[in-house]
Amino acid sequence: METTIPTVPTPDDAALWHEGVLYLADQRLLPDRAEFLRLTDAGAVADSIRAMVVRGAPAIGVAAAYGVALAGRDAYAAAGGGWKAAIESDLARLAASRPTAVNLFWAIDRMRRLIARLDERDPFPALVDEALAIHAEDRAANRVIGDLGAALIEARTDIITHCNAGAIATGGYGTALGVIRSAYAAGKVGRVFADETRPWMQGARLTAWELMHDGIPVTLQADGAAASLMAGRSVGWVIVGSDRIAANGDVANKIGTYGLAILAKHHGIKFMVAAPTSTIDLEVASGREIPIEERDPDELLSCGERRLAPAGCVARNPVFDVTPAELVDAIVTERGVVLRPTKEKIRALMGGWGL
Repeated sequence: METTIPTVPTPDDAALWHEGVLYLADQRLLPDRAEFLRLTDAGAVADSIRAMVVRGAPAIGVAAAYGVALAGRDAYAAAGGGWKAAIESDLARLAASRPTAVNLFWAIDRMRRLIARLDERDPFPALVDEALAIHAEDRAANRVIGDLGAALIEARTDIITHCNAGAIATGGYGTALGVIRSAYAAGKVGRVFADETRPWMQGARLTAWELMHDGIPVTLQADGAAASLMAGRSVGWVIVGSDRIAANGDVANKIGTYGLAILAKHHGIKFMVAAPTSTIDLEVASGREIPIEERDPDELLSCGERRLAPAGCVARNPVFDVTPAELVDAIVTERGVVLRPTKEKIRALMGGWGL
């Protein structure tokens, strides 16, 4: 069912579909301004994914699915019964928008499987229905992930999270923040410490915004402050999301996650990854094979429009890093929990589903 469009986006409004138009909450503007971008073609969706209008692996997948629906409408208008050939350029453009988040490719592949079953008639209604189903399924999966992850937290504790894996990074409710929401409702969360997450500051701009919106106690900290906080012994869990999980349980997530996992291991703090099974890529044997996106160094050399580093300074700007499976205590998905993940446990979880 299509949704109505609120005047101002809330954390649950990363992507909304209404009367043949995709509305994306422009995450680049939050929290200063909450505005929707109105998108009517697949090229604009691909550009929005690349430009970080929408980010968070599940939300990228949802947006891409709607982008395929828009591509189908335009392909049929341009080529009639030959729409399957005409749609290919838009599918390739969507697939090229971000390299690391596997949910993007998962969603496009799922839409491709539907395309293969359709005939030469107008594909738009069927493609829209499939995109809406992907969106609804992700929202429902996040609720399950939240409850399963919360059940692992035995006693009231403080939690560290990194980047943003909340409602606005997903179809709704969130993965890492979904666990935190469910755990807080169960009285298990004292305070959440959100890393600021340089250079895009998703923790400062988005995670803090989401948790404050829900009335969950949150304290922002610099990325480098986590070690000293862990030494104070109030933190029981680090909970993060993921953009791709390899077949052996290695986890690609926002840059800085790997270091956080090492710190957690040193301090005896448990490390949880919350992600839907669409994030698991059984075609990638280990984290070494996951493509790591590098963005414009100027994102690191500046803050907003203000230059921070001296002229001529060289910078590297990897967006993600890989946390080895041996540093992960639990991977929580809508299909179940994998404790101390291995290749065999990941394969058993998937059980041939979605392959």
